[in-house]
Amino acid sequence: MAIARRVVPALALVALTLAVYWPAVGAGTIWDDDSYLTENPTLTEPGGLRAIWLDRKASPQYYPLVFTSFWLERRLWGEDPAGYHVVNVLLHAGAALVLWRVLRRLGTPGAWLAAALFAVHPVHVESVAWITERKNVLSGLCYLVAALCYCRFEGFGAKSAGGEPGTRPANRWLLYAAAAALFGCALLSKSVTASFPAAVAVGLWWRKGRIGRGDVARLAPLLALGAAAGLATAGLEQQHVGAEGAAWSFSFAERVLIAGRALWFYAGKLVVPSDLTFFYPLWPIDAGAWSQYLYPTAFVALTAALWGARRRLGRGPLAALLFFAGTLFPALGFVSFYPMRFAFVADHFQYLASIGVLVPLAALLTTGFRASPWRALAWAGPLALAALLTWRQAHDYTDAETLWRATLTRNPRAFAAHSELGLIETRRGDLGAAQQHFETALTIKPDYYEAWNNLGLVSARRGDLEQAIGHYRASLEHSPDYVPALVNLGIAYYQNHQVEAAIETLRSARALVPDGPQILLNLGAILALRGAVDEAAELLDRAAELGFMRAESQRALAEALLEQRRFAAAAMYFQRAARLDPGDSIAHNGAGVALARLGRPDQALEHFQAALRLEPTNVDYSRNVRTARRAVERGEPGGG
Repeated sequence: MAIARRVVPALALVALTLAVYWPAVGAGTIWDDDSYLTENPTLTEPGGLRAIWLDRKASPQYYPLVFTSFWLERRLWGEDPAGYHVVNVLLHAGAALVLWRVLRRLGTPGAWLAAALFAVHPVHVESVAWITERKNVLSGLCYLVAALCYCRFEGFGAKSAGGEPGTRPANRWLLYAAAAALFGCALLSKSVTASFPAAVAVGLWWRKGRIGRGDVARLAPLLALGAAAGLATAGLEQQHVGAEGAAWSFSFAERVLIAGRALWFYAGKLVVPSDLTFFYPLWPIDAGAWSQYLYPTAFVALTAALWGARRRLGRGPLAALLFFAGTLFPALGFVSFYPMRFAFVADHFQYLASIGVLVPLAALLTTGFRASPWRALAWAGPLALAALLTWRQAHDYTDAETLWRATLTRNPRAFAAHSELGLIETRRGDLGAAQQHFETALTIKPDYYEAWNNLGLVSARRGDLEQAIGHYRASLEHSPDYVPALVNLGIAYYQNHQVEAAIETLRSARALVPDGPQILLNLGAILALRGAVDEAAELLDRAAELGFMRAESQRALAEALLEQRRFAAAAMYFQRAARLDPGDSIAHNGAGVALARLGRPDQALEHFQAALRLEPTNVDYSRNVRTARRAVERGEPGGG
């Protein structure tokens, strides 16, 4: 019976989680899933796993445990998103299971209901159904298992032979080591988990009414580890991810206003989860408006009230509030993070923090209806509603277009969603619809440099290079270091016969991203056409080392080398171009010419014949075949 009391609720939690997230299993990829997964070279290149751990800038963010999981899965199911979605759902189910065990050890009323609400609450759809947010579900599981180990280390939930609670186990220091190691794993998955030691301190104060010197000594190493990870991530957010500039230049007073409103926003969405969306409206911040100070003032007042009522209400409500706010702290805006460009809040930021609201809510429903005939309804009603909302919202993640259209339904001013839909329409070939979306995005946010760049792509597709150049320049006016706009501008300059401007622009792009594949390939091709073959070869060889080659670039360099009578190098690049594009008759013929001049008529003949097969009526190719064949028959060098 004891086993059944554990197994049945556990199976119910897993089954419930799988049921509500079943639509997400068949979902596709969205937004930045490409940079994290499908277009992340560390997942496919030799040495990629080493780069994941040793190069902090090899991936979009330095979360090596997350990218290691992607690296392993890439070898199991390639780019098929279904496998990644299944793992996300299972990790979330595991987190709910461990949360239930933690709450049982702490003796929290309604432990299973709290874990079930955590499992099926719709604010977590973003964390579970979005592959990129593997960061949340993996770090959350590690965090909660670390919490379980620490609870056992402290003896919470244990009983001695005499029945006294709080007896610490004999292997407690192994449990402490396990908690520390799992905390490290959580940090290596997402550094917002740095609040773990503070959360443990809150839990100790709640259970014991004080925090002793021994508690501080045991938590100090964890605090230092969390602080180091937090500072490192904050630096990378600014230097590598790009969370710096006008969009993040808030005064301290403005950041207080952002944090105060965000706290109430998150709590409100947990209690009443309506109008959840991927991008929330970016509300205005005005440090001169007294009404905006009501949010932080109300939070401080609530905290003070709970402190004053701690003897009457107990320490639990205040502990829950401190856990909620403390866990949210890294996402409240005091430290700049990249998504602040789009909104000050996002559902996935409160993945772990939600526990601070859901646990007291479950406890209230459990204790308040303990003797009531409505008890079953008090449990089943909120749980069923949350499950239904989650199941419905999981459908929004079917594919990127579905998500962005659902976002605009709830937030028509989501400029990033307009821009993303514009890119989808561009790929589809509906340039008119694409332009409309980009222009709408710019109407909402005139300095949205990505939309200016995307408008340039539309103009370039239409053949209006002057207009495209103007749009790319507008993008760079708002963000001078935006590399995609620099690359596109360089290409447009070249297509518009402004070769020197193209070279200068692409050199500027390379100064920012030395190993950018598009920069290397395009700059290398243009330099080759200008006769700067040595620099062009250096760039194209570097691109090849990185796993990127393009037939046109290789052929352009080969032709320049052939003109300079550097036949060996020309032959190599012509052959490389022919391998990349076997249907390129010019590359095959060029390879034949270079090889013939090197005195290799048999190899030259093979390429001449390949060129002739592709263009049987080409007189020059036919003549080269005859010449090379005679040279082979006579055992003489020459041909072409």
